[in-house]
Amino acid sequence: MYSDGAALEQLSSGECLRLMASVPVGRVIYTRRALPAVELVNFALDQGDIVLRTDRSGKLAAAARGAVVAFEADCLDQAHQVGWSVTAIGPSREITDPAEIARLRTIGLSSWAPGEREHFIRISPEILTGRYLRAAGQRTARLAAGRQLSPAAG
Repeated sequence: MYSDGAALEQLSSGECLRLMASVPVGRVIYTRRALPAVELVNFALDQGDIVLRTDRSGKLAAAARGAVVAFEADCLDQAHQVGWSVTAIGPSREITDPAEIARLRTIGLSSWAPGEREHFIRISPEILTGRYLRAAGQRTARLAAGRQLSPAAG
């Protein structure tokens, strides 16, 4: 059996969602002109779904309408060689219901990118996987929100 000296721990769906909720940025992976494309995006979780706020005329908005996409979020501590990564795969859809858009404007999702970002995309994960990584021999302290990644004392 091959071992690279690191310890991997599979995460439950609940842990995946809690960890994703602890970071403001992730990566959406979709198809653009028959090739994979990756975009760094701000996101929020809403009832277990991933919500993006983007430009209506952008490439991401056009490519993600009704497509199956992947979404990845992570948090790494390079100094201590610990971290986690979560991947979600599922269909995306644009949100067009005015009441839902009004509600989503209140959940605190803002874009770091300049310009108007009034187009919302919802990704409903059908596959949700995650793993926690630590260097060999390290015992780690993980808080539920995923904010503390450094090795535990003792």
